[in-house]
Amino acid sequence: MAIKLGLQIPNFSYGTGVAELFPTVIAQAREAEAAGFDSVFVMDHFYQLPGLGAPEEPMLEAYTALGALAAATQNVQLGTLVTGNTYRNPTLLTKAITTLDVISQGRAILGIGTGWFELEHDSLGYEFGTFTDRFNKLDEALQIILPMLRGERVSVDGKYYKTQEAFANPRFRDHIPLMIGGSGEKKTIPLAARYFDHLNIIAGFDELARKVGVVRDRCEDIGRDPATLETSVLAIAIIDENITPDFIPKSSGSRRSTAARSRSPTRSRPRSSTPASTASSSARSPASTATTPGGSPPSPTHSSRPSACDVIWLPGLVSANWAARSPCSTSPARSGCRSRPGRARRSS
Repeated sequence: MAIKLGLQIPNFSYGTGVAELFPTVIAQAREAEAAGFDSVFVMDHFYQLPGLGAPEEPMLEAYTALGALAAATQNVQLGTLVTGNTYRNPTLLTKAITTLDVISQGRAILGIGTGWFELEHDSLGYEFGTFTDRFNKLDEALQIILPMLRGERVSVDGKYYKTQEAFANPRFRDHIPLMIGGSGEKKTIPLAARYFDHLNIIAGFDELARKVGVVRDRCEDIGRDPATLETSVLAIAIIDENITPDFIPKSSGSRRSTAARSRSPTRSRPRSSTPASTASSSARSPASTATTPGGSPPSPTHSSRPSACDVIWLPGLVSANWAARSPCSTSPARSGCRSRPGRARRSS
């Protein structure tokens, strides 16, 4: 799937009215595309996450938003980082992702994981269960999703799901790239080695080399070339000329890092201060994964928001998925643009 530089949008609290909300999302995606990003992701959540905002803050349903973005963009790959398997029946999810692939003319990525945000499950009526339950449910769901993506008719009488001759038409491609998020060495990494094209590793920079080594070992255990499984890491980059290391919580620990900052001499900068997420690929070289700024975003408040947005250089970045929380970019300023610290995802 070759993700080198991608943008994740984990926040829709732009300080605008609802009427301006999605046009702002479109502007972010188009700016990312014009700047050379090769992928744009949204979160698959219904409430805002702790650390990013209150549950009541705006959150768009992922696949509805991605379908609209597919019609508004031309080149970027589109997907979730990542879909919670517990939120949709696997046949419905397969229809959603194949439809997105048709609308986008072959630009869909299926990101999927077990689901973890208990508040959403309890509030919206989705069964949460134990992690083992959710992991086993994901494994069974893949037995339905993968053959349906290939155009097969699928009949399953499983513990969690039942289908009879389920199929998905139309399909734009016989293979939609699959991404999973996590870092568990007993379950997630072996599952990634068996089924997935891309693993988004959730780990601090001090752990990355070892985690990538585990990925390599699990691939070799089943006779898979480790170079065929891309990896990335979720990190956080804060883009603002007034941000100092003190702004980053100590809890981010080893994920704290520095980045050189450079102003664009030809473009104006919006008045904003937003957290941004990045991800870059580095499965082939563990050392190349540890160069993105990272950490957990602080809970933003009006008093803590810096005032202006700068262009930021990520030194040594081989490939990265960049997730900005607002339309903070190097394009001309737009009224109502408020940027905050954000999350980043690096792929290897």
